[in-house]
Amino acid sequence: MSATETQFSSERNQIEDQNQGFKMGEIENPEVMTRVINFLSSLLERVAESNDMNRHFDSLSASSSSSKVSVFHGLTRPNITIQSYLERIFKYANCSPSCFVIAYVYLDRFAQKQPSLPINSFNVHRLLITSVMVAAKFMDDLYYNNAYYAKVGGISTIEMNYLEVDFLFGLSFHLNVTPNTFHTYCSYLQREMLMESPPLNLAESSLSLSRSLKLHCCFNDDDSTHQQQLTV
Repeated sequence: MSATETQFSSERNQIEDQNQGFKMGEIENPEVMTRVINFLSSLLERVAESNDMNRHFDSLSASSSSSKVSVFHGLTRPNITIQSYLERIFKYANCSPSCFVIAYVYLDRFAQKQPSLPINSFNVHRLLITSVMVAAKFMDDLYYNNAYYAKVGGISTIEMNYLEVDFLFGLSFHLNVTPNTFHTYCSYLQREMLMESPPLNLAESSLSLSRSLKLHCCFNDDDSTHQQQLTV
């Protein structure tokens, strides 16, 4: 067994121990996922609206050249809301629940690495479908091809291919997510969700999001210095 395989096995065992008996790929708590989808939708809506406003003011000044148009940028705003779009992806992607947290990690990294491409209402939908697809490909043993995700996202397969390539280069192919990073993002999501919608009882408030979502495939990668930028 190679050093990489040994490292991979060690990471997998560590995650299994931390999740205390949960099986790989199992949806442990659908109610938690519903809240995660709702919160991520709300977060991305706020980010998009904020950047839309900044983009409007930039267009009135000389600083408009500081932002650029990418393959993720649509000519018009999609009619479907961010929440409805993310719910559609969740319904049809059939990927493991952890992929949506990983997609959030990827979007955060993208925002850090590509400051000239802020998430707004013209690109957020394409960034969402691409980030989930890339997360599923990297995390899950079984996943749908680009043509399927293109249908889910309402775009052509050719466009889906271009989006995937640009997203990977935008991330500098930094796809590894350590258990520590995963649990950090889960803790952040859980804390923010509790602030927005306090639980009705203490038992619910003690629920660990990182235990409810399974990170079942991870390589060793020192990401302890990451910073969350995708906030408002």
